[in-house]
Amino acid sequence: MFRPMGSERVADTSDLLGRVARDEPGAVRDFVGHYGALVWSLALKRTRSREEAEDAVQEIFLDLWRSADRYDVDRSSEAGFVAMIARRRLIDRARKEARRPELTSFAEGMESGTDDHERIERRIEAGQVLEVVRSLPERQQELIELSLLDGLSHSQIAEKTGTPLGTVKSNIRRGLIEVRKRLLGPTVDEQRAGAG
Repeated sequence: MFRPMGSERVADTSDLLGRVARDEPGAVRDFVGHYGALVWSLALKRTRSREEAEDAVQEIFLDLWRSADRYDVDRSSEAGFVAMIARRRLIDRARKEARRPELTSFAEGMESGTDDHERIERRIEAGQVLEVVRSLPERQQELIELSLLDGLSHSQIAEKTGTPLGTVKSNIRRGLIEVRKRLLGPTVDEQRAGAG
């Protein structure tokens, strides 16, 4: 299990990823010692428990070890690269968790009463919303998922996808209107417009 390290001083912090990529002795230890606190703090913010955070940190460092040779000093700082890989891995974990149904045993549900019932209903509703989102055109689906699941702002989505900001906003808005319509049916105004 990963245990977050204190702010250990590493003698030479320049080119830590390069040292890891070249498989230099002590490079991984120095790398984890230098970036452990950063990765740990990101994992704690995006997971539900310390145990999940520990698992996530292990996955992140494994991914960083595998990706060390892809780091390009001209494109980002080493800390920026580490944070980017960490965020991607945490987003992947969150998406995987969102797809996994939560199972509650019958006995647990009976003991806990309405709290479990409400939580299960919310899970079912979230699953229905996700199912409707996934039935949208691929472009709308991608933009809505970046907004709702990844928590990106409209401007971040525009930058990430190379799509004009106005197009991002209108696609997300139209997509969410369609999701609401499919889940709840048309609004009174929409019914009147359709009847006229």
